[in-house]
Amino acid sequence: MEKENEKGRAIALLPIGIFLVIFLGAGIVFGDFYAMPAIVAFLIALFVAFFQNRELKFDDKIKVIARGVGEENIITMSLIFLSAGGFSGAVTAAGGVDSTVNLGLSLIPAHFAVAGLFIIGCFISVSMGTSMGTIAALAPIAAGISEKTGFSMGICIAAVVCGAMFGDNLSMISDTTIAAVKTQGCEMRDKFKANFLIILPAAVITIVYFWFITRNVNYRMSENLEYNLWEVVPYLVVLIGALLGINVFLVLVSGIVISLIVGVAAGNILLSEMFTVVGDGVTSMYDITVISIIVACIVSLVREYGGIQFILNLIKSRIRGKKGAEAGIALLALFVDLCTANNTVAIVMAGPIAKEISDDYGVDPKRSASMLDIYTSVGQGLIPYGAQLLSAATLTALTPFEIIPHLVYPVLMAVCGFLSIFLRKSSKGAEA
Repeated sequence: MEKENEKGRAIALLPIGIFLVIFLGAGIVFGDFYAMPAIVAFLIALFVAFFQNRELKFDDKIKVIARGVGEENIITMSLIFLSAGGFSGAVTAAGGVDSTVNLGLSLIPAHFAVAGLFIIGCFISVSMGTSMGTIAALAPIAAGISEKTGFSMGICIAAVVCGAMFGDNLSMISDTTIAAVKTQGCEMRDKFKANFLIILPAAVITIVYFWFITRNVNYRMSENLEYNLWEVVPYLVVLIGALLGINVFLVLVSGIVISLIVGVAAGNILLSEMFTVVGDGVTSMYDITVISIIVACIVSLVREYGGIQFILNLIKSRIRGKKGAEAGIALLALFVDLCTANNTVAIVMAGPIAKEISDDYGVDPKRSASMLDIYTSVGQGLIPYGAQLLSAATLTALTPFEIIPHLVYPVLMAVCGFLSIFLRKSSKGAEA
């Protein structure tokens, strides 16, 4: 079938509009943005897409989505999601989370406690690849520090959320990083380096902020912070291996094997449960894997009908040069995340559009991947209806609005992102 004309068709975006109306509408009506599972809303949107464009036969539409789902990046991304889940399940069962948290707290000076929560959150989220897991692990510690220091729970849990979003944006095994890298076609190592240099000032200023507002209070943890250095090794292996540019599958498989060996040796995992803990981790990634596949189906049909071309034309009409293209990608990522309340889903949806923009304007793939990951994390770290803030609030009996005033890191990350765009010297050819 011939491609749609260069003007594109706005009506082709109807499935995406349907998803947003259903997903956001259910959240507003029921007061819970997770009342409507994202996968159900996407399936309805896919159903709508199939009923569009009567000129294209049903069998041809199946071929279109088959090509979209069978695309190399979609398959690779799905396999990495499952592998990362297997590692997360194995290392958690081996005791890696508890040991990493306790090791960090035992090394942090008392007057640096809240700033230390942010730093520990950064390390754990980078190692685990999950902001939700980081919040779940550190929220009880944050509550204890709040009780002992007298500082508001909001400040302490905000430090945890900020640290969680640091790793959600940077971790080699984070689903957001995987999605950003694969949709833009760059190397994980290159994206990490580019992304890290952009957000480093934001992280440093955040540390100073939390230290400054809590600098006059000391406390002492009464409980014994036990840890086993061997249980931290799997995280270090994955982190160092990914930084060295070793194939991500090899890194994750190595992490799984080492986690199982450490877990069994420490008595945390029974020999008979080795495969079960890995399987549980893999299962935990089913939702995002299936969502990625369904979104690929929708995007394939939307592109075939001319919807992607319409968005590209709309954005291009307001873009002036490479810097404008990067800013356009950043705003697109932020907007989609505000609509979906899920940064991974937002990247999967916005990724193909960002890729076309970056190709047309010569934006380096590692830059476009960084913009996608940074600005979806900015949105996810600030919206009161996102899973991260809802989880943090639930675990500490707060409301998201008691935490938001101290969420300085996502705001600083957004500022650093735009400064990296507009203060960077223009260059002809490849990005510096």
